[in-house]
Amino acid sequence: MIDLMGEEKTLEFAGRCATILASAATDGGLIFLEGDLGAGKTTFSRGLMRGFGHAGPVKSPTYTLVETYDVVTATQQELTVCHFDLYRLGDPEELEFMGIRDYLEGSHLCLIEWADKGIGFLPTPDLVLNLADIEQGRRLSWQAHTNKGQAWAKQLDSITEV
Repeated sequence: MIDLMGEEKTLEFAGRCATILASAATDGGLIFLEGDLGAGKTTFSRGLMRGFGHAGPVKSPTYTLVETYDVVTATQQELTVCHFDLYRLGDPEELEFMGIRDYLEGSHLCLIEWADKGIGFLPTPDLVLNLADIEQGRRLSWQAHTNKGQAWAKQLDSITEV
């Protein structure tokens, strides 16, 4: 868990996470981003993409449901990051129609906001990141659900400040 005071600290911490999550370039990964509306889920995603070297805009996929980004990690490995926002999903079955399985297979790193809207169609995430508002910023906590997630969480635990 870490307290991030202000949007810039959230962006900075997320950027540092890119190094940790770069291992997804070889075998993929699934991360759920949880938090109330406006808690900073998309901000975190934007910071992560900056950390991967993406220079273009990172917009919320609220209306498109998914945005994909092809990046090259610090170790020069190609990685596709798929950023989902399921807030407007009417029924979890819609994920089948949009081809969710194609995104979740292979070496994609998938970030999913509002994953609770996809219950029954989404697999267990490797890692859940929870952003909660605190007085002057956000509190970010994480919980691992797989061996890969545990490895990531251990590295996140080593970052004590930004």
